[in-house]
Amino acid sequence: MNDKKKSNLPGGIKGFKFKIYWIYALIFVFFIGLNFMGTEVTKQTNWQEFNQNMLQQQKVEKVVIVNKEKAYIYIKKKFLSEEQYREVSKRTFGDALNLGPHYYFEIGSVETFSNNLKEAQIEFDNEEKISPFYETRKDVFGDLLGWILPLAFFIFIWLFIMKRMGGGAGGGGSQIFNIGKTKGKLVDKADIKVTFKDVAGLEGAKEEITEIVDFLKSPEKYTKLGGKIPKGALLIGPPGTGKTLLAKAVAGEAKVPFFSLSGSDFVEMFVGVGASRVRDLFKQAKEKSPAIIFIDEIDAIGRARGKNAMTGSNDERENTLNQLLTEMDGFGTNSGVIVMAATNRADVLDKALTRAGRFDRQIFVDLPDLLERKAIFEVHLKPIKLSESMDINFLARQTPGFSGADIANVCNEAALIAARKSKKKVEKQDFLDAVDRIIGGLEKKSKIISPNEKKTIAYHEAGHATVSWMLEHASPLVKVTIVPRGKSLGAAWYLPEERQLTTTEQMLDEICAAMGGRAAEEVFFGRISTGALSDLEKVTKMAYAMVSMYGLSKEVGNISYYDSSGQQSGFTKPYSEERAQLIDKEVSRILEEEYTRAKEVLTSNKDKVEKLGAELLEKEVIFKADLETIFGARKWKSYEEEQLIKLDDEKAESDKKAKKEIVVEKKEDTTEVKEE
Repeated sequence: MNDKKKSNLPGGIKGFKFKIYWIYALIFVFFIGLNFMGTEVTKQTNWQEFNQNMLQQQKVEKVVIVNKEKAYIYIKKKFLSEEQYREVSKRTFGDALNLGPHYYFEIGSVETFSNNLKEAQIEFDNEEKISPFYETRKDVFGDLLGWILPLAFFIFIWLFIMKRMGGGAGGGGSQIFNIGKTKGKLVDKADIKVTFKDVAGLEGAKEEITEIVDFLKSPEKYTKLGGKIPKGALLIGPPGTGKTLLAKAVAGEAKVPFFSLSGSDFVEMFVGVGASRVRDLFKQAKEKSPAIIFIDEIDAIGRARGKNAMTGSNDERENTLNQLLTEMDGFGTNSGVIVMAATNRADVLDKALTRAGRFDRQIFVDLPDLLERKAIFEVHLKPIKLSESMDINFLARQTPGFSGADIANVCNEAALIAARKSKKKVEKQDFLDAVDRIIGGLEKKSKIISPNEKKTIAYHEAGHATVSWMLEHASPLVKVTIVPRGKSLGAAWYLPEERQLTTTEQMLDEICAAMGGRAAEEVFFGRISTGALSDLEKVTKMAYAMVSMYGLSKEVGNISYYDSSGQQSGFTKPYSEERAQLIDKEVSRILEEEYTRAKEVLTSNKDKVEKLGAELLEKEVIFKADLETIFGARKWKSYEEEQLIKLDDEKAESDKKAKKEIVVEKKEDTTEVKEE
């Protein structure tokens, strides 16, 4: 029999559980009942009514002054049967006769009341005159309530505050005495539906992490050869790349309990709570081993120690980290428990946390490339009603640098845009609008721009488009608009080639293309404006990176001042003043040379640029096809596009083979039936 469903009462009812708090409630109700059961009905009155209707008619038996504050009036028994005294003639409960007091009122002062009472009875005989009685009473029950109720109120407030501080949702933190319990959410193996099939892209990361799944499924396979199961795996990558999803897929594939919590769940205002929660977490995980503990945003508690010496450091956070280090690789063993963690700030983590023996595997979950983006689009487009002409290759090509979360957002935004336009299916243009909205923001067609400013913006964007189209290594243009979006007055969309390495020529071409806007302003108008602010910011950072980080300057040489550890202070520079001057000189030279090259490209194609600027002023938005009409087809093709075409051809061939095999099998089945 299950003890949890058994009643504490004799012959207990199934599902009924007695609470000790009910006894307190019954006692309270009992005392309240004693106070009110059998009490007399006393009605409030005043001096005038008392004098005219009771005293002058000689119906008053006696008057009792209590605590020098109130006068209680007792009516003679023989008059209680009258209609005017019907309300006060009976007790509260039952039909028993109310012996009094029947009426009361505030007297003000005793002397004044006594004088008024004497004056009212001047004409009365001595036998008929009434003299007041004086009593002093103590309200014990009222006094008890007077100090019990405030005390109960403060206790309730204290319990409420402590409960809120302990955390309301999840784990033992929801109870005041369980504040040191873990807040980790246990997802049972039966509830985990995510597998590797649901994780598109991330092929490299999935390949690495598959081993962990194999460890959890069959640990004896490795331990019998003397190997040790890894203690942990650290997922490192930019936001939105699918680190949390990958951890869930591991738990789903391995069919083991999955403890999920955030790094901030350990942090509390009370000293020692974080360390206590770490201990409790590993204790619970060990009880359900084999199990996975997943700590998201581990940099909240895993930052390098000793960095806050000036402010006295956060001892509570460091204590939590120390406990985590001990639990992961200390004297205690946690067999069958694998810790997975995710962060996008691996550079700030403590070295003791990332060493082998704690996080044995460091898995980099990078932004998806072209082929991975195609796979992610295929997953997120399944629930969306697409147009028959939709090309997934096109969508993957249009979203360079997008994470998995960004792609999911694009698909959702495209569906919303299509629904807003009352379409039955999501079309190609809806996806393009979604990308534009996510990157550039909402269109501001109502913004007031003068004709001169509009012309300057048009030629500025035409300059960018022309230079990028004419240079081999510059990113090819997709779309140009002079409609204001967000903070920008105009925008140009490019499709950068996804490179693993970047040469000097490629960086110079990109700088030249970015300078094309300002160069066009000088060539066609003879003046420059502030519209090139973002372009100048971009090219300045690129030029300084070339000279001081990548060693792409002959004058400075093969030197890099890049600090990958993040230990370098911003107050000091790792080079002399002479070297700083040389770096500044080289940056200025690179920028001026590329600016001059951009002007030369625009001057040699002046007629075509003017035609492009005029068309942009007219249409406000132009696309790649418009540039091909004016400048001709671009000479250089992208390697990624060739790979996509190759993959599509291979898929089409495999589909044809599969269909042929199905047809052959059906023919064989029919021949067998005929023979029978």
